[in-house]
Amino acid sequence: MKVVIIGGDAAGMSAAMEIVRNNKAAHVVVLEKGEVYSYGQCGLPYVINGKVPHPEDLIARDVEEFRSKYGIDARIFHEVTAVDTKLQKVSGIDVNSKEPFEFIYDKLLIATGASPTMPKIENAHLKGIHTVKTIPQMNELMEQLPNVKHVTVIGGGYIGLEVVETVRERGLDVRLIQRGSTLMSILDTQLTDIIYEEAVKNGVEVLLNEDTVGYEGTEFVEAVRTNSGVHKTDLVIVATGVRPNTQFAQGFAKLENGALIVNEKMETSIANVYAAGDCASHFNRVNQKDDYLPLGTTANKQGRIAGLNIAGFNQKFRGIVGTSILKFFDLHIGMTGLNNEAADRLNALVEAYVMEVNDIASYYPNVQPMKLRMLVEQQSRKLVGLQIVGKHGVDKRIDVFATALYNEMTFEELLDLDLAYAPPFSGVWDGIMQAPKRYGKKE
Repeated sequence: MKVVIIGGDAAGMSAAMEIVRNNKAAHVVVLEKGEVYSYGQCGLPYVINGKVPHPEDLIARDVEEFRSKYGIDARIFHEVTAVDTKLQKVSGIDVNSKEPFEFIYDKLLIATGASPTMPKIENAHLKGIHTVKTIPQMNELMEQLPNVKHVTVIGGGYIGLEVVETVRERGLDVRLIQRGSTLMSILDTQLTDIIYEEAVKNGVEVLLNEDTVGYEGTEFVEAVRTNSGVHKTDLVIVATGVRPNTQFAQGFAKLENGALIVNEKMETSIANVYAAGDCASHFNRVNQKDDYLPLGTTANKQGRIAGLNIAGFNQKFRGIVGTSILKFFDLHIGMTGLNNEAADRLNALVEAYVMEVNDIASYYPNVQPMKLRMLVEQQSRKLVGLQIVGKHGVDKRIDVFATALYNEMTFEELLDLDLAYAPPFSGVWDGIMQAPKRYGKKE
C-alpha cells in the first residue's frame, strides 16, 4: 500500500507513526514544504523570553530519525501544488531545485496545517514585519530582536498576547494594536477588562479599536499606520489569525475558511483521501457542528485516528468541546465550550452565571480570586461553556468542566462530582460547584 502524507508536523507525523507501527506492508512518503519535521509550534513564543533556549529545542524528532529509525520516506522542501483524485496522484515542485515531482497513492492524508494571515496592506513587504508560526520564522525574528527597542504586536488573541508577554519579559517596549474593542474577543466582555488591566499593569501600550492600514519605512519598517494615526516602532509581529493551507486541494467539501470537511474517520469528501489537523474541520460536540478550532492537541489526535484508519483499523474521532488555556503575565485565561456569541448563533437560550470564587480555601495563605462565567442551556440545564480568568487553579477547573461537557452533564450534576479537596488546592465547595450550589434547581 502506497501512502502519501502532505505535511510533516503534528497531524502528519502522528499518522505516519501509527501507519508504520501497525501496517508493515505500507510504504509511507511524507512531503514537507519546509525542512523541519515534528516541532512544538505552541512553544515558539517562549523562545523570545529565553524560557525555551533555542527554536530547535522544540523539535520532537528530526527528519533523519523518521528515515533511519522508522523507515519513513520523509522528504523536505517538497511543495505539493495539486492533487489529482481521479488518478490518485499528487504533484508539486522541489522548493530549491524547482524540479517537478509526482507521487501515486493508494491512500492520501492532507495534513498541511495553517498559515498566519498577513493583511494585504501598504508596504507589507518591508523587512522587520514578522509572523510566528515556524522555526525559520522564529530564527529570523531572533536575529533582529537584539537590534530593536520597541516592538508592535498586531492582534489581541492567543498568539498576540503570548508574544506581548514574552517580548515585554525580554525588556523591550511593547505596543499592542487590536482592531476590536476588547482583548481576547473570544471571551465574553465581563472578563476582558481583567486582561486589559493586566496588560497595562505590565507596561504594555494597548490601542483598541484601531485598524492597521499600512506600514511606513524605506527598507525596514519604521512605523505602523492605523485609521487613528501613525505609531513609530522598530519591529512588528503580526498575530491576526491563521488560514488553512488547502488552496491546492480542489474539488473537496470545505468550510467557509477553506478547511477540509472530514467525518469521524478523518475521511474527506473524496474517496481514499483523509485530512487532519489545522487544515481540517473539527467536530464540536457542544454545538454538534463541523467547527474550526486549530490546536496542537486536536492535530495530534486527528492524525492518530487518520493513521490508524489508513493502516486498516476502524477508529473514530469523538470530537472536541473547544478547550484552551493561555498564560498572560500573572493571569491564566481558560475556556471550554461555547461563548455567548456562539450560543446566539445556535439560537440557544442560555443562562449566564458570573461569579468571583477563590482558588483555594479562603483561610489558607495566598488565596487568589478567579472570575468565572458559566453558560447553561435554559430548558435542558445542560452545560454550554465556561470561561475563567485568575492567577492559579484555572487549568484544573477548565479540565473538569471540559470533561463534564464531553459527557453532556447538567448544571446541577456538577454538585455530584467527587473532586479532590484540601485547603491548599480548593475550598470544600470547589469554584465550579458554587454556581450550581447557589443557583441550581432544587427537586
